[in-house]
Amino acid sequence: METEVFDSALISYLAGPLIAWFEVNARVLPWRSTSEKKVSPYGIWVSEIMLQQTRVEAVKGYYARFLRALPDMQALAGVQEDKLLKLWEGLGYYSRARNLQKAAKTVAAQYGGELPADYKALKSLPGIGPYTAGAVASLAFRIPVPAVDGNVLRVISRILDSHLDISLPETKAAVEDMLSQVMSGGPAHDRPDLFNQALMELGAVVCIPNGAPQCFLCPVREFCLGYQHGTAEDLPVKAPKKPRRVEERTVLLLRWGKTTALRKRPGKGLLAGMWELPNIEGFYSAGELENCLQIPKGCIRSIRPLGEARHIFTHIQWEMQGFEVDLSDGCVLNCLGALVWESPAVIRKSYPLPSALKAYSKLI
Repeated sequence: METEVFDSALISYLAGPLIAWFEVNARVLPWRSTSEKKVSPYGIWVSEIMLQQTRVEAVKGYYARFLRALPDMQALAGVQEDKLLKLWEGLGYYSRARNLQKAAKTVAAQYGGELPADYKALKSLPGIGPYTAGAVASLAFRIPVPAVDGNVLRVISRILDSHLDISLPETKAAVEDMLSQVMSGGPAHDRPDLFNQALMELGAVVCIPNGAPQCFLCPVREFCLGYQHGTAEDLPVKAPKKPRRVEERTVLLLRWGKTTALRKRPGKGLLAGMWELPNIEGFYSAGELENCLQIPKGCIRSIRPLGEARHIFTHIQWEMQGFEVDLSDGCVLNCLGALVWESPAVIRKSYPLPSALKAYSKLI
C-alpha cells in the first residue's frame, strides 16, 4: 500500500490555519460547544448518532425535541421503546435509536450515568464505532484522537492528492494512523476538538462531495496538492456501490369505521420492531386484492388507489403502490398477521411509523 501518500508533515503544518479558520467560520449548530455555550457529552453523543447518514438540517429539529423529552442518560435508559422510536420517527436507521438506549443502560450501570472520558471505553459501547468514539472523545473531553468520517477522508485525499480507494478499510486505517501522528503534538494536540471539527467542517461546506470543491473559499488552497495538480475534482477515489435490490410492495390503508389498521414488524431485520401499514410483496390490482387477501365476499365496501411511491434504503429499493380499503363490520382478515385498529389521533401520538411508508401513512 502507498502509505507515503499519508505523510503527516503537511497536515501537521496546516493544523493551526485550519483551527483558526474554523473558529471564525464554523456554522452555529445546537450541539456545538462555543466560548459562550457548553454542550454536555450526552448532547454531543446524541447529535453524533443522529448525524450518521443524515443531513445536518434534518437533524436540528429532532435533536431539540429529543433532548426536551430525554434530557439525560437516566431518561434515555428508562424510556419505553415505542416512545423512543416515536421521537426518532422520520430519521430512519432505527437501530441507531435502539443502540443509543442500550449504550445508555450500560453507562448507567457501569459508569454512574456519565459517558466515560476514555476512547476505548466509548468504542466498546453499543452503536459506537471508531468515528463516533473519536468524535465524542475529542469534542466532549478534548482527548487527542482522530474522528475520520467521509468528509475527513475526502479532505485528506484532496489535500494530499491521494488516489487510494477510501472505501477500503485499510485506507481509512492509514488516514487514522496519520492523523494520530498529527495529534501527538502541536495545535491539533492542544485543541483536538477544534482540529477534528475543522476537518469535518471543511468537508461539509467547502471541500464538498458530489461536485466541484469550492477551492476559492478554502483556507489551505495554496498548500493543497489536489488543487495544485488539478485533480481535486476527481477525488476521492471510491469504488462504485453494488446496485440495490428492488422489491415491489402493495401497501394497504385498511379502514374500519373511524379506525385504521397497523401491524408490528418482526423484531429483527429491516425496520425491526416498527409499526407499519400492512403491506404485501408484489404488485396487485384492486381486482386482485380480494382474492389475494382471502377477504370474504361483501366485506369490502370500497377500494381506492393511492398512487405509487418509492423509498430507497441503503441496499434495498421499495417500489410501492397503495390502496385505501374500506371494510364493513365483522370482516375478518387472517392473512396479514396480527392487526391493531386505532384512531388517527392515537396513531399520530403513540405509534412510531417508518418514513418508508410516509406517502401513505400521511393519509391516516
